[in-house]
Amino acid sequence: MSDQDTVLKPETKAKAERPKLWKVVLLNDDFTPRYFVVKVLGAIFRMTEDEAMSVMMAAHQQGACVVAVFTKEIAEEKARQATEMGQREGYPLTFTTERED
Repeated sequence: MSDQDTVLKPETKAKAERPKLWKVVLLNDDFTPRYFVVKVLGAIFRMTEDEAMSVMMAAHQQGACVVAVFTKEIAEEKARQATEMGQREGYPLTFTTERED
């Protein structure tokens, strides 16, 4: 055997990077009835009636409003579901996604 000691390097652990987040944005339009927007927000985003009314009014007054923030895949799916719910009823209700800074 040798007189030399073996020195082990400490293992470096790779840090898991948090997934980037995406915003789901409700765009205001002048045709979709308010009650229907509240219905969609409750059904797709599980908002209470008061929460949905507040988000709907913010979009109405500002032209657009962030509804929720998710990972990219979930945000895109929720936006698609909500937009399609409006289209099925003949409304131009539109939800989009954008990357959160």
